[in-house]
Amino acid sequence: MKPLWQRDRMSQDRLADVAEELLGRGFRLGLVAAHDDGADLRVVYLFLAGGPDRRVELECVVPKRDPAVRSLAYLSFPASRFEREMADLYGIRCVGHPKARRLVRHAHWPEGWHPMRHDASPAPEFDGAGHFPFVTVEGPGVYEIPVGPVHAGLIEPGHFRFSVAGETVLRLKARLWFVHRGVERLFEGRSPDGAVDLAERVSGDTSAGHALAHCLAIEDALGVELPDEVHRLRAMLVELERLYNHAADLGALANDVGFGIAHAHTQRIRERLLRVNADVTGHRLLRGAMRPGAVAVRALPDAATLQSVAADLAEIAELTLRNTVVYDRFAGTAVLLQDDARALGCLGYVARASGVRTDARLEHPTTALPVTEVHAAAGDVLARYTLRRDEFAASTELVRHLSESHSGPIEYVESLPVRGAARSGIGIVEGWRGTIVHRVEIDAADTISRAKIVDPSWFNWPALPVAMADTIVPDFPLANKSFNQSYAGNDL
Repeated sequence: MKPLWQRDRMSQDRLADVAEELLGRGFRLGLVAAHDDGADLRVVYLFLAGGPDRRVELECVVPKRDPAVRSLAYLSFPASRFEREMADLYGIRCVGHPKARRLVRHAHWPEGWHPMRHDASPAPEFDGAGHFPFVTVEGPGVYEIPVGPVHAGLIEPGHFRFSVAGETVLRLKARLWFVHRGVERLFEGRSPDGAVDLAERVSGDTSAGHALAHCLAIEDALGVELPDEVHRLRAMLVELERLYNHAADLGALANDVGFGIAHAHTQRIRERLLRVNADVTGHRLLRGAMRPGAVAVRALPDAATLQSVAADLAEIAELTLRNTVVYDRFAGTAVLLQDDARALGCLGYVARASGVRTDARLEHPTTALPVTEVHAAAGDVLARYTLRRDEFAASTELVRHLSESHSGPIEYVESLPVRGAARSGIGIVEGWRGTIVHRVEIDAADTISRAKIVDPSWFNWPALPVAMADTIVPDFPLANKSFNQSYAGNDL
C-alpha cells in the first residue's frame, strides 16, 4: 500500500510557514533528523498523517561554521525537544526556542563537544563539574524527593525529582539519557542488509517492532516491493510481541498495588507466549526472523494455544478488577487529559487511553489488516490497564486470523538491489508501545550514511510528569508502570 509522498528543500522562513500549515491540516511531526553532509549540516523534518497515508519531508541546509535553525517550538511541543536534541548532538542552535537548555547532554559532557558531527573529537574526559538546572519549587512546606537514577531491581536508570507538599506532587521532573549509547551513529557505514541486528537491540522488548521499521525504511530507500504475504507474516510477529508485553504489564500493574497473585499468573502466561515465540521464530524475543527483503518463520502459531491463553488472561484481568482495593487504586490515578495527550504528541496505548485515536496499522499500513480499534477516555491508570486488556484480546484474534488465513511459504527472501545513488527511506510500524519511525539514508557507495530512530517513548515520557500533577508520591510506581516507557528506546 503506497503512501502519498512530498519532499521539498526550502529556506527556514518558508519551512516554518509550511510546517504551520501542515500541523493545521492534521499532520503530526514524526521526527526531526540532523545530518552532517561535510561542508554543511542539513535538517530533515518528517510530517505524517493517516487516512490516507501521507508523508511530507521538509529539508533545510545550515552552514557548519554557525549552524542555526528557526525554532518551531511555538508550533509543536515535540519540535521543541527534537531541537534541543539537535543542539546537544550536532551543535545546531534553535533561534527563538523558549527553553533551549540541554536535553541529551548530561553535566559531565564538556561544552562544545557534539558527538554526531563527523569532525567531533574522540570522547573527552568527563569531569562531572556541571549540574543540571532543575527548577526549584518554593512555598510553605514544599520539599524535594530525588529518586534514582539507580533503582531497585532490574529497571533502567532514570532520575526523578519530585517537588511535593505533604504527599501531593506539585511538580515532577524526569531526567533521562543515562543510557545514551550513540546507537544511531553505530548504523553508519553498515550495508543495507547488515544492520537489522542493531535495530533489534534499540529496545530489547521491542525487537520485532524496531526490526520491522528498519526493514521497511531500507526497502523504501531501495525501492523494494514485497508480496502481501510477507507483510502479513511480519505483522503477525509484531502482534506476538504486543501480546507478551501487554500480559507482563497487566500483572506488573496488579503487583504494584499488592495483588501479587495476579502478577504470578501473568508471568506464567508470559512464559507460555515466549515459548510460542520460540516455536515460531527460534527466538523468545522474536529476533532473527526479519531482515530487509526477507522474512522467515519456522512455524505458524497454534490457534488453540492462543485462544487458551486469551481466555486465561481475561479471567485474571476480571479477578484483578473485581478486587475493590485494586480498582480503587487504579481509578482516578495519574490522569492524562485528552487535550494534554494531544498537545504532547502522545502515541500508542498512552494516547488511546486518553481518547486520542492513533494507530499506524491503520494510518500507515503496509497491508490491509482487520485491526480492532480499542479506546478509552478517562486517561487514568484504570484506562491504561483496561486498554491493554482489550488490546490483548484484539491482538490474539488478529494473530489467529493471520495464521489461519496464511497461504504460501513461511520463508521469503528477495535480493536487495544496488542503486549506486544516494537514497532515503522511511519505515513506520505500530509497535506495542505505539508508533515507531525509522529513517535511513543510503549513500552512493551502498552503505547506510544516516539512521534516525524515534521510539514512541520519546513522545510519551513527557506525559508522565503531567499526569503526576496532584497525584500522591506513593502512587508514582503505579503511574510509572501504567506508562511503562522504554529508557533505552528514548535514550538511544
